[in-house]
Formats: sequence, structure tokens, C-alpha cells
Amino acid sequence: MMSDKNTQSFAVGSKSFTAVAINTASKAGEWIKSKLGDYNNLQTKYSTHDLVTEVDKGAEKMIRAMIQMHFPEHAILGEEGVEPGPAASQAALDQVSGSEYLWIVDPLDGTTNFVHGFPFFSVSIALAHKGEVIVGVVYNPVHDELYVAEKGKGAYLKGKKMQVSSEKRLIDSLVATGFPADRSGASPANLQGVQALTPKVRNIRVAGSAALHMAYVAAGRLSGFWEIGLNSWDVAAGALADYRVRRQSNGYARQPVQPEYTSCACLQRPYSSGICRRIGRGPSDRTLIS
Repeated sequence: MMSDKNTQSFAVGSKSFTAVAINTASKAGEWIKSKLGDYNNLQTKYSTHDLVTEVDKGAEKMIRAMIQMHFPEHAILGEEGVEPGPAASQAALDQVSGSEYLWIVDPLDGTTNFVHGFPFFSVSIALAHKGEVIVGVVYNPVHDELYVAEKGKGAYLKGKKMQVSSEKRLIDSLVATGFPADRSGASPANLQGVQALTPKVRNIRVAGSAALHMAYVAAGRLSGFWEIGLNSWDVAAGALADYRVRRQSNGYARQPVQPEYTSCACLQRPYSSGICRRIGRGPSDRTLIS
């Protein structure tokens, strides 16, 4: 059970950062769910695999309005407000990286799933203070599951502290990855990791929402997750959830969570080095694993 102090900080309707993130993600998620099967305008962005609908844009507009209503002086970095492509994403992050408070938003992580009616997508909202993520919320509206992480207070699902999985051997693990929109660079690199890991793990899942994959790692439903070519809005909230859970359960993430990830790995201590060797992480990659 959470303490009274933690319960107070999560109380929707107060002006705490976490409460605003929870309320905003919940309302945006419910609206997105109501539009499932009812989108009208499908477009592509960086590639034919990178989709956007009016629902993505409408959800981000809603999220921005709700955050600005409470914190008008805070900066907001949202996926749909950034031009497509890795260079534009990095430029947008650089532009706001000096902000004292920065909200990092993916209004609909898993747009392809949403378009096809595949029920695995989420709203991801994080808040960074002076470059460190301090609040992260991932909401799955289909299953009404809200993952909440807060610096210094742990990570919770439905009011209960999350625990990572208990597998001790790589061969017993269930891990996940994703296929990046960049099919010329990041995707082939990720496929090499899939090929290398498949014989070494129990199985691999590719469900299409990085934020939810990371939340599943924090909740113990997955043993690990990696993906190359992600943006800050894909991972900021989920990364904090994994970091907080591993801190409280002696897991493997050690460094403070920062918003400028280009690749991500969330892994269990007993086999993290083996996975990182096999997926070919370079020393320049920013990940949760030290």
C-alpha cells in the first residue's frame, strides 16, 4: 500500500506535477479510446511506416492545453509539434533542453496499432526538471492501466508498487523490441539484435509501443526491452518507471533518467551484459544500462 504522503501526491485535482500528468494522460487516453476505428485522416511522416492521424494531433492539443492551464511557464516537447526525422527531433530537443521544466509528450504511442485496431497503444507524459526526468506516466486506455513513476517515490500500477520479473537466466526471459520507422539504418541494426537474441531467450515480443513495453518491464511482464532509433517522447516516461522500480528492487538501472535517448535498453541485472553484447550496443548509445 502507498503511504498517505504518496497518496496525497497522486491525488487527481491537486496542482502537483504528478496529479496533472495523471489527469491529463487519463483524459487524453479516454478520448483516444473513443476514437478507435473512427479516424478520418491518415498521413505518413518520416517514412511509410511512420503514421499520424488527426487523433494524434488532437490528443496532443488536448494535453498541451491541460498542462499549460496549470503550468503556463513550462516548456512542452510533443511528437506532433516536431518535423519528421531524427535530425528534426534532435533539433527540437536541443531548442528546449535549457528549460527548467520540460514536459515530454507522446500523445499516441503506437499509432499503427491504433489505425489497425490492435489494442496496444498508450499516452506517454513525462516531466524533466533541469534535464532529469522526475515524473513519468504511461496510460493504456484499452485496459485502463495507469503506470506512474515519481522521483523519490517509486513506480506504481493501480496504486501498488511494481516489481521487475524474477528470471535469473537469459534463456528464461521474455524480451521485447520494436521495428523503427527508419528502415535504412535503425531497423536493420535492430533486426541484427533480434537474430542474435532469438536463440538465447525464451521468446521475443514486438507489440508496437515503446512506452508500454518499458512499462511492462517495470511491472515484471517482460524481462527486458531494447530498441534503436527512439526519440525522447517515446521513452522518457517509461524510462523513469523502469529506473524507479530497479532502484527499489536492486535492479540494474543506475543512472538518472534524462530525456535525450536515441536508443534504449531496459534489462534485468543477471543477463543485461549478455543482451547488450548480442544487440551490439555501441559506447555512444544512451541507455538505462550502465
